[in-house]
Amino acid sequence: MKVKRRIPHPATMFFLLTLGVILLSWIFEIYGLRVAHPQTGEEVRVQSLLSPEGLRWMLRHVVSNFTGFAPLGMTIVAMFGMGVARHSGLIDACIRRWSGADRHPRHIVWSVILTGLLSNVVGDAGYILLLPIAASLFQSVGLSPVGGIVVAYVSVSCGYSANLLLSTLDPLLAATTREVADTADISFGRSGPLCNYYFLATSVGVLACVLYTVTYRHLLPRLRRQEPPIPNEPWRLLSHKERRAMTTAWIAGGSYTLLLVLLTCTPYGILRGVSGGLIHSPFLAALLFLLSFGIGLMGMVYGFAAGRYRTDGDVIEGLGESMRSLGGYFVMAFFASQMIACLEHSRLDYCWAIWGADHLASTQLSGLGTLILFIMFTAAVNLLMVSASTKWTFMAFIFLPLLADKGIAPDVTQCAFRIGDSATNAITPFLYYMPLVLTYLQQHHPKATYATLLSYTWRYSLCVLLAWTLLFIGWFLSGWPLGL
Repeated sequence: MKVKRRIPHPATMFFLLTLGVILLSWIFEIYGLRVAHPQTGEEVRVQSLLSPEGLRWMLRHVVSNFTGFAPLGMTIVAMFGMGVARHSGLIDACIRRWSGADRHPRHIVWSVILTGLLSNVVGDAGYILLLPIAASLFQSVGLSPVGGIVVAYVSVSCGYSANLLLSTLDPLLAATTREVADTADISFGRSGPLCNYYFLATSVGVLACVLYTVTYRHLLPRLRRQEPPIPNEPWRLLSHKERRAMTTAWIAGGSYTLLLVLLTCTPYGILRGVSGGLIHSPFLAALLFLLSFGIGLMGMVYGFAAGRYRTDGDVIEGLGESMRSLGGYFVMAFFASQMIACLEHSRLDYCWAIWGADHLASTQLSGLGTLILFIMFTAAVNLLMVSASTKWTFMAFIFLPLLADKGIAPDVTQCAFRIGDSATNAITPFLYYMPLVLTYLQQHHPKATYATLLSYTWRYSLCVLLAWTLLFIGWFLSGWPLGL
């Protein structure tokens, strides 16, 4: 008799992972796992969560771990704007207007992939805003909404460093690279946020082709076998009133964008930082709120212009619309926040990463061989430690001097790091936005678990890692500059 395997609910999975972290912290503390911080030389040890102090820490921080979970507040703020835009009918009208009566599925797939790849220009907003929109777009052309969520998710996560524009991560990594190079007295080739621009901009086209190929060769055929065909929704032309309301909403959105540009880019802009730059500026700190407010503003204008809204109570109802679907997310986020907090407090991820980096640094390989191994090592570390800035803070002090001795400039090492740091984002359960992604997935696939998502995404991560590494090898051997 065939026994059907039962996959635990995502919340249960996060709870079990928390128990695993607690147990491993106890084991490694007994065996005395310790490493030296590459910058300060200070000893870093694994802290047992089963010790009296560890147990007291967990009890004291249960609530603060949850309330301090960064994606939680960001998700709620972003959902306010999305809720109004969806409740007022703006998103539905935009989909009907944009896809058109002769809408073709391939155009929709390409659009979602490219939007996901470019979304890192606004930080992590792609995880929150793009996934539900992609599900609606796929469904509007007869494709599975699960496919829309998966394609948007892997585009945002696996291609997180690739962009045609400057992203919020570029200045952070470049500042760390400059600091380490100056401290170690390393000759710096190209510096600044755009030191990898040529390579990362070219990567957009390469990764888009890889993601599109995997989608049409593997994901969509599999979803067709698993689900009955989804009939195309009857096409409804926008009425004259809806077209006028949409025009009004876009004028409001354009005016709001122009105001932000004036407040950010002019010499007297109040959204710039104290030093006059954008790093650590109010604009970047409040970017997700500003984006959510703009979407909500457009939705409100559309609602009143289309006759859907008549009072402020209608707008408030729209603000709460998306919150009704996040009950499961809050449960998963609670257990995920405890897991991530326990992992960070135990220092397991930090010690393991530095220990591995020290062993990798002792290998005797050529410069290119070490770079390839460094990419693979970063991809492996990313499964446990997902914060790019945190990883680069200590890895730069190990690998920049090591590779500089082999004739590799710091900007080349940073570029290799960004490949490994992005490619495996889609398959790690420690991704901060994993509870939200699973919540979106369960709205269209109620029995979906992390294993379900992993079965859809592992091929994307593998193909992106291989293709991106091959592109890097070819670029390195050609001697072309990586950026400005």
